[in-house]
Amino acid sequence: MDAGKALSSVRILGVRVDDVTMAETLDLFQAWITEGETHQVVTVNPEFVMRAQQDAGFRVTLEEADLAVPDGAGLLWASRLLGHRLRERVAGSDLLPLAAELSAAHGYRIFLLGAAPGVAERTAELLTQRYPKAVFAGTYAGSPAESDEAEIVGRIRAARPDLLFVAYGAPKQDLWIRRNAARLEVPVCMGVGGAFDFVAGVARRAPLWMRRAGLEWLHRLIQEPWRWRRMLALPRFAGAVLWSACGRAR
Repeated sequence: MDAGKALSSVRILGVRVDDVTMAETLDLFQAWITEGETHQVVTVNPEFVMRAQQDAGFRVTLEEADLAVPDGAGLLWASRLLGHRLRERVAGSDLLPLAAELSAAHGYRIFLLGAAPGVAERTAELLTQRYPKAVFAGTYAGSPAESDEAEIVGRIRAARPDLLFVAYGAPKQDLWIRRNAARLEVPVCMGVGGAFDFVAGVARRAPLWMRRAGLEWLHRLIQEPWRWRRMLALPRFAGAVLWSACGRAR
């Protein structure tokens, strides 16, 4: 995909979601690394959309991101209902290993920031086993606290990565990237939520059939029942989309 080409996007409850495929996303990563300027990628899902209705700072972060990939089966359903079909789900948990594959092929340097202590290191170790030529420039658990930002930014700049993946959970990871993007000097910066945990085996990702059926949320709720309050965003999202679709029909 041409990095200079305008992205086709849809609006779901006012939140921009770019109509990109996984292959196009990876092409953009390569183009941006060649350019060298910093770009922020956000992985929009129904929880993001509902949070953005109430959180102005998060809403602005999503709007101003260089790429907003559709990470959530609910977004594909909503886009069909609203008459602007998104072609493919682009999950952050899938992009991380694919980025390691790109690194192995082209020598791109990857930095993993976030998750619990030791998880980023284990993630890098396992991805290196899968892609022996992948280059991990650094790993660090750190903290999303603003008081720690100067030290963390220093670590990242010293490592000179091409891709930075941040696993502090939304919206902390996305707000962290937005606050620090100008001084990071990293071409691709992306929040990936629980992706490190999935690779490292700390958490189990839903089996492929559940992901294809749009039931990854159910698997996550069974594995982590304490997330039920966050999961309330899903029926609220569905209701708001249906209401919006009815309004368009009227």
